[in-house]
Amino acid sequence: MSSLTLQHDNRSELLDALSGDVWFVACLCAAWCDVCRQYRPAFEALAERHPDKQFVWIDVEDEADIVGDFDVENFPTLLIQRGDTVAFFGTVLPDAGQAHRLVQAQAALSEQELAAQAQSSAERRQWQLDYNLRARLADFINS
Repeated sequence: MSSLTLQHDNRSELLDALSGDVWFVACLCAAWCDVCRQYRPAFEALAERHPDKQFVWIDVEDEADIVGDFDVENFPTLLIQRGDTVAFFGTVLPDAGQAHRLVQAQAALSEQELAAQAQSSAERRQWQLDYNLRARLADFINS
């Protein structure tokens, strides 16, 4: 399965794809970023390696009304989420192997371990409030 690209005309479709207890991985990038353009094929390959998860490509400038206040310090930034629990948010090296290991490690957590990890630090507790992509999409669509 290849990744989905968040666009103005597919937000409802994307929200449907992210519903339930699904794992998803969002890559936040920008069209002008050379590193992002070079990373995109690796991200697509990562999606192929994890067909049980949803992968989403988000241009932070094109979709600023949804993710504009996400604290993206560098590219690529990954958001890994299961249901409404943010498991990871941060800049990663543009390396498919590293991303694969990160996705595997998060997906290996039980529901209880994931919930405990989400509350394990002030930073991770803040992620739950600031970076829940599914909630952001739902709020935007329903407003």
